[in-house]
Amino acid sequence: MPTPPAPGLLIVDKPSGMTSHDVVAKARRFLGTRKIGHAGTLDPMATGVLVLGVERATKLLGHLALDRKTYLATITLGASTTTDDAEGDVLDEADASGAGDAAIADGIAALTGDLQQVPSAVSAVKVDGKRAYARVRDGEEVDLPPRPVTVHRFDLLAARRVGTRVELDVMVDCSSGTYVRALARDLGAGLGVGGHLTQLRRTTVGPFSLAAARTLEAIEAEPGLSLTLAEAVAAAFPRRDVDAAAARAVRHGQRLPAAGIAGTYGIFAPDGVALALAEDRGPVTKPLVVLAPA
Repeated sequence: MPTPPAPGLLIVDKPSGMTSHDVVAKARRFLGTRKIGHAGTLDPMATGVLVLGVERATKLLGHLALDRKTYLATITLGASTTTDDAEGDVLDEADASGAGDAAIADGIAALTGDLQQVPSAVSAVKVDGKRAYARVRDGEEVDLPPRPVTVHRFDLLAARRVGTRVELDVMVDCSSGTYVRALARDLGAGLGVGGHLTQLRRTTVGPFSLAAARTLEAIEAEPGLSLTLAEAVAAAFPRRDVDAAAARAVRHGQRLPAAGIAGTYGIFAPDGVALALAEDRGPVTKPLVVLAPA
């Protein structure tokens, strides 16, 4: 049997045209293990940062603070589509050349801050246990309720007027669960000309950015992790270092005195090994995931 890879995170620069599951399948082959999962799904059209957990690091994925994401996107005004992006069929077209710079700026400002956003009908949101996109694919009408999201920044980087359409290059910094294609749809609707997303690139997910990401070609040529388990925990969580006696207790799943750290934090042994993720519960610390058991 081949030796399994060390646990850690693999930060992939996902190419367009692949699902997140396709990326996981390739990573499993390149690294020689089935124990790989992903956090923060990207649509096939989208490119950019996709976080994969390898071996024991899959236990981190549900705890990673991936609640803030940044995207570079291109929005086209002048047409709405069935999917709110370029992969759908055109529903309506309008002359967007009359949408002035001030009106576009006002529309962007109206979609910045705390919003009640209706997800795209072809999103991965579950409706009675079934993904919305699967219901649409099966011919069902899907009416999703709005849900709270936060758009921290929605910046216009460039605008191009091409015939009757307007192309906007934007940067969006938003909470997890925000659909950038829904922002494109709503911007176009607010301007009365329709809009859809034509390009999307995710540049950050939580503390992880394109700077740490590798292409699938690079990973195939030189299989390896982006971050070891200890590096991943240190990058994503506050750190608590303990002595040898406390480290033994943690390895056995025992509780320690509270650390006075808010939220989830990583516990490290004297040799730098990431022992567990934990949180304070009153006077004691409760292990959430033991990463280095006895």
